[in-house]
Amino acid sequence: MKKDIHPKSYRLVVFKDMSNDYTFLSRSTTPSKETIVWEDGNEYPLVKVEISHMSHPFYTGKSMFVDTAGRIEKFKQRYAKKK
Repeated sequence: MKKDIHPKSYRLVVFKDMSNDYTFLSRSTTPSKETIVWEDGNEYPLVKVEISHMSHPFYTGKSMFVDTAGRIEKFKQRYAKKK
């Protein structure tokens, strides 16, 4: 393996699944401007994610309704201005 290719600034970060409000604590180097007080009383950086293992259909075995209408409308509005 090559040496010194991985970042050395790993720290504890709370990830929050925005689709179901599930949160979990893990180590990461991802930047964050928000913080949250975790169950242990300590404050950690907060990273919001759209999907995690608790909401992904592959892991849950269920399909979830996704607001595609809102996404399509945003797409149409964005590109309607360029015409």
